[in-house]
Amino acid sequence: MELIFILSTLTGPLLLAAMGGLTSERSGIMNIALEGFMLTSACVVAVVSVATGNPVVGVLAGLAAAIVMALLHALLTQAYRIDHIISGMAINLVALGGTNFLDKRFTDLSRQGEIPQIPMLVFDVLAFGLPVLLWLYLKRTRGGLRLLAVGNDPDKARQMGVDPIRVRYAALAATGLLCGLSGAMIVTNAGRFTDGMTAGRGFIALAALILGGWKPIPTAVACLGFGALYTLQLQLQGSQLFGANLPSQFWNALPYLVTVIAMAGFLGKSRAPAGLGKE
Repeated sequence: MELIFILSTLTGPLLLAAMGGLTSERSGIMNIALEGFMLTSACVVAVVSVATGNPVVGVLAGLAAAIVMALLHALLTQAYRIDHIISGMAINLVALGGTNFLDKRFTDLSRQGEIPQIPMLVFDVLAFGLPVLLWLYLKRTRGGLRLLAVGNDPDKARQMGVDPIRVRYAALAATGLLCGLSGAMIVTNAGRFTDGMTAGRGFIALAALILGGWKPIPTAVACLGFGALYTLQLQLQGSQLFGANLPSQFWNALPYLVTVIAMAGFLGKSRAPAGLGKE
């Protein structure tokens, strides 16, 4: 039971972030800023929850902050035509520096570790139910079909009377919401905020999305695989490999090593949405 709890705790944030990345990239907006959205939410949830003593208010504030960051990415890429990768990198850097400032400026050191918390079960139910709901949305609803149409060919979508800009802004708002939930789940599990606490999980979620071929269910399976790697890493800390004692840094790097291999294409090849990055 303990291993199942650890696995669900480590996989949940990846699932939420990966589904957020899916809504963005299926609309045609490349998004490497998932990490920044998650980190922003985690910091705001911690600061506001402690300040108000209300975990629901804290989570709502974190979600709002992540949605604002996501809409900023939409604004930069759609209105100002900034390269999607550059915009994502800029948002990640702003989130890294901004959360450091917020934490140092507004966190009451005497109350660290006192974050009022929503039960983790709530996040688990949302995380593990979301891929099925998103699959149904994409396949069975008009909004989902429009999202796919814009991501596959924005020019044809315009000819059909669909406004790609409106669809993309809505998709990015959903991305912010889901990444915000991911960040809230991370800080809730930890019980406090620390600088850079998302630790690259936004990029791992993006790798899972690529491995899953930008499809909800295969992406969820990839997230489970990465979550299992995180769990394995924790279990193997301090153990020997072929009789040799390996430093903890080796086991800490294991999920990221697999991520690099996956991104390089050695674990599978998938076809991105045809309209990804197109105006």
